[in-house]
Amino acid sequence: MEEALPVQSKRIHSIDILRGIVMIIMALDHVRDYMSNAQMDPLDLTKTSALLFLTRWITHFCAPTFIFLSGASAYLSLSKKKSTKEASHFLLSRGLWLIFLELTIISFGWQFDIGFHTIFAQVIWVIGWSMIILSALVYLKPAYVGAFGLILIFGHNAFDFIKADSLGHAKLLWMFLHETNFYQINHYESIFILYPLVPWVGVMAAGYAFGTLFKLEPAVRRSLFFKIGASCLLLFVILRYFNIYGDPFPWQPQAVWWKDILAFIKCQKYPPSLLYLLMTLGISITALALFENANNKLTRIFIVYGRVPLFYYVLHIYLAHSIEVVITLAKGLQAKQIQSIGPGSLGANGFSLFGVYLIWLGVVVALYFPCRWFMRLKQRRHDWWLSYL
Repeated sequence: MEEALPVQSKRIHSIDILRGIVMIIMALDHVRDYMSNAQMDPLDLTKTSALLFLTRWITHFCAPTFIFLSGASAYLSLSKKKSTKEASHFLLSRGLWLIFLELTIISFGWQFDIGFHTIFAQVIWVIGWSMIILSALVYLKPAYVGAFGLILIFGHNAFDFIKADSLGHAKLLWMFLHETNFYQINHYESIFILYPLVPWVGVMAAGYAFGTLFKLEPAVRRSLFFKIGASCLLLFVILRYFNIYGDPFPWQPQAVWWKDILAFIKCQKYPPSLLYLLMTLGISITALALFENANNKLTRIFIVYGRVPLFYYVLHIYLAHSIEVVITLAKGLQAKQIQSIGPGSLGANGFSLFGVYLIWLGVVVALYFPCRWFMRLKQRRHDWWLSYL
């Protein structure tokens, strides 16, 4: 007999608010990629400025928060399904759909390369694979799913010493599992895996178990979220300060105090270290508590973006890239070279951070109106295909 799932009757606004905020912040990173004249790693403490560093660092919250909330939302949305089998089938089909989107529509949007010579496997890719794995895990109790996720999150740094380049024919498999790296498929095609499966699938699994806490009374879960968030941040500080475990690059004091702080919060993202996840998710879980009763004009704006994240994600890539193409052509690049335009193409001809921030705000404002339209469409209609967007 099929196991029945608990019923979830109303949306959790704090999830939509937080997801909307991180989607807006995410666009800042991608606009900076396309438009900035800073030809350096923003996190390189020997070259960067505090503002440039923080402009990049603040966007570190986007992927872990988005994937963690995807897990929580999966639990809450699957509680509307009639059975575990139906819930599993939805996760499997949606995961396959997201991988297809990443390899086609999204990949083209990043580079406008009709030959798809280099595929970037990024956040939508790993969300898709994580959903496929979660489609099997939903047959377990949420506590077991959460334990699986925490084991991956806390344990994966123990395998940092294994390098894909040393594994011969198994290189691509290890990249898929645990290492950000570039793989040349043939003379014309390659894949750059930025988001390996581990520990991201653990983040989604932990988020899935976390979703059960939204069944608690608002006041109870708000208090619990504060405690969980504070515990994550306290553990981060202890592990980071004493360089005990959790990041392949130990913290080292710098020549000036402000660089001490930046070095302390500079944790590895590709793949995300334990410390990176404790830092980002600790703050995000605390934010969920702060947004529990939030309801004002600003939070209602955030909700618009937060309710249509995939729609917004695809649109913002095409809009930001199209703006770069227009600017590049205006600077004299021949039309036949458009295909080669991508992140960083403007180089020294790009914009200062002030210009980047202005373009970012323009992109976010411009996307508000199609996002609001699509949000209202999903509220009015319940066609099956809308659940995949």
